[in-house]
Amino acid sequence: MTKAMKHKKEQLDVDFIGGEGALTPEEEKALSAYFQQKKLAKLAADKQEDKKKSAGSNQSAEAA
Repeated sequence: MTKAMKHKKEQLDVDFIGGEGALTPEEEKALSAYFQQKKLAKLAADKQEDKKKSAGSNQSAEAA
Protein backbone atom coordinates (compact mmCIF):
# COMPACT_ATOMS: atom_id res chain seq x y z
CA MET A 1 0.00 0.00 0.00
CA THR A 2 1.54 3.34 -1.05
CA LYS A 3 1.01 6.64 0.66
CA ALA A 4 0.36 9.74 -1.38
CA MET A 5 3.08 12.34 -1.07
CA LYS A 6 2.02 15.71 0.24
CA HIS A 7 3.51 18.88 -1.17
CA LYS A 8 4.18 21.60 1.32
CA LYS A 9 4.26 25.16 0.04
CA GLU A 10 6.05 27.76 2.08
CA GLN A 11 4.86 31.31 1.72
CA LEU A 12 7.70 33.80 1.63
CA ASP A 13 7.44 37.01 3.61
CA VAL A 14 8.91 39.40 1.05
CA ASP A 15 8.20 43.10 0.69
CA PHE A 16 9.94 43.43 -2.66
CA ILE A 17 11.98 41.41 -5.10
CA GLY A 18 15.21 42.75 -6.51
CA GLY A 19 17.47 45.58 -5.56
CA GLU A 20 16.59 48.97 -4.28
CA GLY A 21 16.00 51.47 -7.04
CA ALA A 22 16.65 51.37 -10.77
CA LEU A 23 19.84 50.24 -12.44
CA THR A 24 22.44 52.82 -13.37
CA PRO A 25 23.26 53.21 -17.06
CA GLU A 26 26.63 51.52 -16.44
CA GLU A 27 24.91 48.53 -14.81
CA GLU A 28 22.45 48.30 -17.72
CA LYS A 29 25.32 48.29 -20.22
CA ALA A 30 27.23 45.68 -18.23
CA LEU A 31 24.19 43.39 -18.07
CA SER A 32 23.46 43.90 -21.76
CA ALA A 33 27.05 43.02 -22.68
CA TYR A 34 26.97 39.97 -20.41
CA PHE A 35 23.78 38.58 -21.94
CA GLN A 36 24.99 39.32 -25.47
CA GLN A 37 28.22 37.43 -24.73
CA LYS A 38 26.27 34.47 -23.31
CA LYS A 39 24.03 34.44 -26.40
CA LEU A 40 27.01 34.46 -28.76
CA ALA A 41 28.74 31.71 -26.79
CA LYS A 42 25.60 29.55 -26.98
CA LEU A 43 25.27 30.14 -30.72
CA ALA A 44 28.93 29.21 -31.23
CA ALA A 45 28.49 26.06 -29.15
CA ASP A 46 25.39 25.12 -31.16
CA LYS A 47 27.33 25.59 -34.42
CA GLN A 48 30.13 23.36 -33.11
CA GLU A 49 27.59 20.72 -32.14
CA ASP A 50 25.91 20.92 -35.56
CA LYS A 51 29.30 20.49 -37.28
CA LYS A 52 30.03 17.41 -35.19
CA LYS A 53 26.62 15.92 -35.97
CA SER A 54 26.91 16.60 -39.69
CA ALA A 55 30.47 15.23 -39.78
CA GLY A 56 29.32 12.07 -38.03
CA SER A 57 26.41 11.55 -40.41
CA ASN A 58 28.67 12.17 -43.44
CA GLN A 59 31.11 9.53 -42.25
CA SER A 60 28.35 6.99 -41.67
CA ALA A 61 26.86 7.72 -45.10
CA GLU A 62 30.25 7.22 -46.75
CA ALA A 63 30.78 3.93 -44.93
CA ALA A 64 27.47 2.57 -46.22
